[in-house]
Amino acid sequence: MIIVMTKDATQEQIQGIVKWIEERECRAHLSQGEERTIVGIIGNNRPLEQEPIERLDGVERVVPILAPYKLASRDMQPAPTHIRIGDITVGDRQIMVIAGPCAVESREQIIEIAHAVKEAGAVGLRGGAFKPRTSPYSFQGMGLAGLELLAEARQETGLPVVTEVMAVDQVSLVAQYADVLQIGARNMQNFNLLCAVGKINRPVLLKRGLMNTMEELLMSAEYVLSCGNPNVILCERGIRTFETYTRNTFDVNAIPALKARTHLPIMADPSHATGHWEYVEPTALAAAAAGADGLMIEVHSHPEKAVSDGTQSLKPERFAELMKRLRAVAEAVDRTL
Repeated sequence: MIIVMTKDATQEQIQGIVKWIEERECRAHLSQGEERTIVGIIGNNRPLEQEPIERLDGVERVVPILAPYKLASRDMQPAPTHIRIGDITVGDRQIMVIAGPCAVESREQIIEIAHAVKEAGAVGLRGGAFKPRTSPYSFQGMGLAGLELLAEARQETGLPVVTEVMAVDQVSLVAQYADVLQIGARNMQNFNLLCAVGKINRPVLLKRGLMNTMEELLMSAEYVLSCGNPNVILCERGIRTFETYTRNTFDVNAIPALKARTHLPIMADPSHATGHWEYVEPTALAAAAAGADGLMIEVHSHPEKAVSDGTQSLKPERFAELMKRLRAVAEAVDRTL
């Protein structure tokens, strides 16, 4: 449940409510807006339902949160969450575009692509140092060497780095090099990993699982939030259906549906959603029109030689053309790029 304080509630009254909650072995979550403060009760609040909460000083009303996710819900925080990554803010009017190769392959490759995507207008660099692959015989990533190359690319271009972390014992290492920790689709319900990134002071990009519902995605975000990290970005990257013409089925309606239920920023990954470079552009435009706060797009200078996901990667010149069209769509929906 949440406690809505009166407009003229004092800090003393707000802290009094926090103390009252903590005395009942629950946690308080403060959301302070311009007009009033909302205090969320985290934990088993069933015993509190019989308490005369509305009689406490400074309380205007008590509202139950019916959704199983509490911290991620708009009931808990009506205003959108804004997350700082480098010099940009995710969840504001600007649509953040992160681009780069599926996997870091060499110094020449990642440096060249980093400069190309920045010149085209990208504000973040993606690249996998650790790669979860369906086959154990496929390229698994460069590991630490890949992280060091991503850091070098950031130093040269100024682009913040987004890269995936696959295991709990990798979290502290990856956090030394990455600006954003990505939780891939296959790890969306790896709850130990979610708790581990919840204890790290880095934004988390949480991808929806291949066969998971939107509520399950929000519950996974709840794990990160409940462990103390408020900076979670959700990512729609397509779900597995019976369709075979694309890699996955891009659930574009998930963007407005999630926005109606959560204050967290929503990104889209049209590259993994479609699996084919020729479908990436129209899908990216659709995601922007639907209200996505950001896009993650795979770019490779020589996709025919890529060690991973070359078929869904755009060449730099094609990515530059996409960015021009994205600007027009962003303006049409009162956003910027």
